[in-house]
Amino acid sequence: QVQLVESGGGLVQPGGSLRLSCAVSGSIFDVYGMGWYRQAPGKEREWVAGISNARSTNYADSVQGRFTISRDNAKKTVYLQMNSLKPEDTAVYYCNRGVGTSFWSWGQGTQVTVSS
Repeated sequence: QVQLVESGGGLVQPGGSLRLSCAVSGSIFDVYGMGWYRQAPGKEREWVAGISNARSTNYADSVQGRFTISRDNAKKTVYLQMNSLKPEDTAVYYCNRGVGTSFWSWGQGTQVTVSS
């Protein structure tokens, strides 16, 4: 059974940075595109960033230029570096396979709160 464990969230002031990690176990990893997603209170889960198995990346317009997704296949981990954080980035962040694929069971996510 595939397990996704997200970490690295926390409380940060506007303009601050955080680096999220997502460790994958129970599955091969390097062949799959991966993505980060987020869900704010009262809203649906939305896609944030994606990285292919060839390491090409793409981003939602709302985070373009501020967030960077990366992966370490040896560690079966995907990362999300978040800079210049805004209050509207507040959400629970999740990782999973890329958009348009069959998602694994979702992990518990990691809470990111941007507030002064």
